[in-house]
Amino acid sequence: MRDEPKTEPKAVAEALAGLIGAGNVLTGAAAAAHFEEPRGLYHQKALAVATPRSVADVQKLLAWANGAGVKIVPQGGNTGLVGGQVPDRAGEVIVSLRHLRDVREVDAEAGVLIVEAGLTVAEAQRIAEQRGLLFPLSLGSEGSAQIGGVLSTNAGGVNVLAYGNTRDFCLGIEAVLADGRLYQGLSPLRKDNTGYSLRNLFIGAEGTLGIITAASFRLYPRPVLFETALVNVASPAEAVRLYEHLRAAGGNRLTSIELLPRFAIELELKHELIERDPSASMSPWYVLCEFSLFGADAPGALAAALEGALEKGIVTDAAIAETLGHRALMWKMREAISECQTREADSIKHDVSVPVAAVPALIEEAIASVVKLVPGIRPFAFGHMGDGNIHFDFLQPVGMEGPPFRSQEAEIHAAVYGVVAKLGGSVSAEHGIGQMKVHLLEEVKDPVALEMMRALKRALDPNNILNPGKVLRG
Repeated sequence: MRDEPKTEPKAVAEALAGLIGAGNVLTGAAAAAHFEEPRGLYHQKALAVATPRSVADVQKLLAWANGAGVKIVPQGGNTGLVGGQVPDRAGEVIVSLRHLRDVREVDAEAGVLIVEAGLTVAEAQRIAEQRGLLFPLSLGSEGSAQIGGVLSTNAGGVNVLAYGNTRDFCLGIEAVLADGRLYQGLSPLRKDNTGYSLRNLFIGAEGTLGIITAASFRLYPRPVLFETALVNVASPAEAVRLYEHLRAAGGNRLTSIELLPRFAIELELKHELIERDPSASMSPWYVLCEFSLFGADAPGALAAALEGALEKGIVTDAAIAETLGHRALMWKMREAISECQTREADSIKHDVSVPVAAVPALIEEAIASVVKLVPGIRPFAFGHMGDGNIHFDFLQPVGMEGPPFRSQEAEIHAAVYGVVAKLGGSVSAEHGIGQMKVHLLEEVKDPVALEMMRALKRALDPNNILNPGKVLRG
């Protein structure tokens, strides 16, 4: 049973205004943009949208909500794809962190950045770049995705191979607990073995245990040169071979490696999302790879590695970016994939991971299973070759209407997730659980792990006011 709203919208708005000021409370049309996530799959009105301007405001909001029994949905840039940042029931209040944007500290010598949760990923990148350093998270939504959101989902992106998920370069966090207390864990230390790693309770928890208000990050040396290529491969199996070859040849210089189908380029050209084909020639599959070179590295490392791959028959052709414009076009093509799908047709999506060596089997077996269910369906598999994270999407067949296509969604999910399970993979690689995968998580997660998660939820949010119905049912 879903909880019934405990307060009328007008009374809630008045209470919120009394806490943080009427100008920081959105209702009606002004709030509507916060109710729906990017794909339009989840839409539920909130009682109001609160936009606190300080950590103290967030504390006041949660202390009030905890006492009043009002459910809270934390929201960052609203770029999530599993419905974790929008209400799943009536009677909830969205808390948008968009005004918490302070840069609290930049220590270039120590390589530490401390920022508030409402700052965007792109802004964090620019702050690091201005000091000759690198904030390594890079993803298609970086212009609007906010720090609090990417921590709450433990976002990955295209540089996971070299720098890990967001969790891996986050040194500490500050978070407001359900009752309004403030956890102050903004440590700049890289080594701190004083008990439990509390920051990791909140990273990836999707706002169900507390609201992240600030974080400290490790910054990295900035490469002096990026060498980028779009490489032709005959199949995903050859892409795995190429990954192994480049890793052996380049070591830590290999910082990105993405698997892409020819279908992506064709759709982007069709919908005029890229101005020209960035590849050297036609190929069923491509690998977009990048070496990051530092001061002691000699230019030409990627070209030399690709020559070796060509001699071994791993690749058939390659376009090596000779200009910044060509490199930008290659990455623009990678980042425009979701948009080209949206413009082309409805799609059923999966964010999964398997061991890298199992990526070819995942793609082959899942496509075979789904094509049997829906003849004419258009598979669209792409993603992060280096960590086995494949975004496995299926576009509706040409000429099929939306409702009949969507009616087969459950069967398609079952087919894909069945293959993932067989290969020892995960049903959520980097987008989180949100609303979309709550029931699926219960099916695939170890029962002991689930009970541990529920125990943490009960301990930190006993009244279940923080993002209920996300990650865990309730």
